[in-house]
Amino acid sequence: MPVKDKYIMMTEEGLKNLEDELENLKTVRRKEIAEKIKVALSFGDLSENSEYDEAKNEQAIAEARIAEIEAILKKAKVINEHELSTEIIHVGSRVKIFDLKHQEECQYRIVGSNEANPLEGKISDECPVGKGLIDHKVGDRVEIETPDGICEYDVLEISK
Repeated sequence: MPVKDKYIMMTEEGLKNLEDELENLKTVRRKEIAEKIKVALSFGDLSENSEYDEAKNEQAIAEARIAEIEAILKKAKVINEHELSTEIIHVGSRVKIFDLKHQEECQYRIVGSNEANPLEGKISDECPVGKGLIDHKVGDRVEIETPDGICEYDVLEISK
């Protein structure tokens, strides 16, 4: 039985960021790289032309990223943040939790895996903590198995 392609959950902000990056890669970055290749070609002998090799490598990286973004956008399922409930945690929710192990309050936004950035407080719905918090309510105590062992959190607040 074939496996269905799963959706890639994402917020409206995450979708916009990817679309902007794709636009930049296709319009600005491609032109910059084409110019570098043109200049490198003018140096002559390609067998010893490190500028040409570097430009071609940049081109390959940019084209791979374009293909990756296009594949993500085809599978993207955007969360309508205006319809989000604050009753339970789901992708798009902002949550305030209390970490019982470290005795500290933490705030996170649950986002799709392509948007995750822990330094900005954005955790993926596929990481242990994000996945473990999904479908819980304010007042729940959640035990989550993490690489650091079992962690316990109290859900304090859910917002959009």
